[in-house]
Amino acid sequence: MTSKLAEKNKTLVLTAFDTLFNKRDYATAEQFWSPQYIQHSAHIAPGRKGLFDLIKSLPPTLKYEAGAIVAEDNFVIVHGRFSGFGAPVNWTAADILRIEDGLLVEHWDVIQDEVTEEQSKSGAPMFGKVFPKHK
Repeated sequence: MTSKLAEKNKTLVLTAFDTLFNKRDYATAEQFWSPQYIQHSAHIAPGRKGLFDLIKSLPPTLKYEAGAIVAEDNFVIVHGRFSGFGAPVNWTAADILRIEDGLLVEHWDVIQDEVTEEQSKSGAPMFGKVFPKHK
């Protein structure tokens, strides 16, 4: 894969995630997700509709922050944080996306509750440089 294509795919994923999760612009988000989108997440109903319906059901305080991102061939993996979605703790997630013809066509994720400094055996935050403060 050329580095130009890798950068294009990373930008696609970051723009798509910001459009859907932070801006909640569903009409524009449809331009990023394939109508035949395949969902492998245990937390999300099938297809693009399942994903969009989930986001519509969450509070408007939902926020997505992207961290590390890598791309190879048709795949992009982004490590991010979901907060403000109504759970007592944030989620950190590794989202794996397959891209085809400039569209997100398939998704897998690994999701974990974000821990506080007191809960961390490693002594390092799971996301970013600062530990979250749970209420």
